[in-house]
Amino acid sequence: MKFSLLLVIVDNQMEEQAVSIAKAAGAGGVTQMKGTGIGLNEKKTFFGLTYERAESILLFVLEKKTSLKVMKALNKELDLEASGNGMVLTMPIEHLAGIPMKQIERFQQQLKEENAI
Repeated sequence: MKFSLLLVIVDNQMEEQAVSIAKAAGAGGVTQMKGTGIGLNEKKTFFGLTYERAESILLFVLEKKTSLKVMKALNKELDLEASGNGMVLTMPIEHLAGIPMKQIERFQQQLKEENAI
């Protein structure tokens, strides 16, 4: 079984919606981190204070096929193609430790169900 890391970067206000979409598309657990982002344009300043956009960084470890399915759902439902809405990407995982056997069994069950259809 091959795994991927699905990395999602969205505005803080879209975090809950992104997690809901991912779970509905087959994702399980998620690691959530906070960050700030600076786009192509210069930072906006107001009375000497700099505005940096608050962002949520979501990390999902998923079976490879599931990661693509979740990625497509997030891209479509959050309209990530529009400028500034966020981004999603996957990276292959070569080695993995610490994932519960229960989660691996869940991935295997999802694969069986998808192949049966």
